[in-house]
Amino acid sequence: MSTRQVVRWTEADEERSARWRSEDGVPLPERTVVADDRTVPGAAYRLAADGTGMLWRGDFRNARRLLRDMKERADRALRERKLPEAPVEAYRAHRRARAERAHTLGMLLVPFEPDGAVALRNAPDVQEACKEAYGSGDEPFVAPLRELLHLIWAREERRKGFEVPALGDRVHPHYGVFTPVGRGEYMDLVAEAPLPTRTLAFDIGTGSGVLTALLAHRGVERIVATDQEPRALTCARENLTRLGLAGRVEFLRTDLFPPGRAGLVVCNPPWVPGEPHSPVERAMYDPDSRMLRGFLDGLAAHLEPGGEGWLVISDFAEHVGLRPRSELLAAFGAAGLEVVARTDMRPRTPWVPDENEPFPAARAAEVTSLWRLAAR
Repeated sequence: MSTRQVVRWTEADEERSARWRSEDGVPLPERTVVADDRTVPGAAYRLAADGTGMLWRGDFRNARRLLRDMKERADRALRERKLPEAPVEAYRAHRRARAERAHTLGMLLVPFEPDGAVALRNAPDVQEACKEAYGSGDEPFVAPLRELLHLIWAREERRKGFEVPALGDRVHPHYGVFTPVGRGEYMDLVAEAPLPTRTLAFDIGTGSGVLTALLAHRGVERIVATDQEPRALTCARENLTRLGLAGRVEFLRTDLFPPGRAGLVVCNPPWVPGEPHSPVERAMYDPDSRMLRGFLDGLAAHLEPGGEGWLVISDFAEHVGLRPRSELLAAFGAAGLEVVARTDMRPRTPWVPDENEPFPAARAAEVTSLWRLAAR
């Protein structure tokens, strides 16, 4: 959070307040009331849909049940919403509806002590998880229950890690850093493409560091891994250290490129043009294709003679009309780039039809590609 916000409510005829915290960017509720085990699900959903925050004072397990009921109602409303016929308008309308859903579900709130403990009966011990996500605190705060549950899930995912077959090892994501569970094809593409050099590579937007690890594992002698997010750089450094590969890597907090040129520059930007609704979504949604265009426009100036830029990107945006293939090819040309080769790969895990998926044809047709680009 860039500014400190305070949530206020009345309890036992007393005005109270605490710091407001939302990693998903849920706006501060305009009004907050106290809720407990007597709260009726239908009434809770109506309050949340109107933007009223509900600070939970009952049993933690009942709060989870209430959130589950609210989610079922929100999902039903999402399925029943009629979308425009034009694919691009349908997609934008669906994203707006998803944002409204996230806001509604973010209105069920839980209180935290300064050390991150949840001040509710039967609440789990989340102090270490809060410290990993937020750092050390010095004041009580209030946050959406939905985000707390995601924090608990993220800590478990960090503990387990995810298998990267090409590494023969696991990578452990931190809270707020994209976890490519079930979308490993982009890693396979980088693991198998012919290397134009083994001397120096740049990994633009390293995230968990998995592509940096793959390049180092393949024998690249030196890699500069960049990212704007401190959490991502900490995560990448920890993963490369655990894998015994950090000695080859320089981690740099910067927007896109480091200084200089390299024989290989790799980027796996967010695949879909659009506004992210949470920090994690920044790895999936790229407003106005800013990162994609920034990478393409600056690539030629950061390639050594004979070097290649590897763009790893899904064509999902093409199938829903957000970014035609012709637009991508025109961006290559405008940036002074030519296509050396392209390798396509279907998702590693076959797509299974889901009644909640509003764009089944696009999902079924989706392909991830590695574009090998060179300066003209």
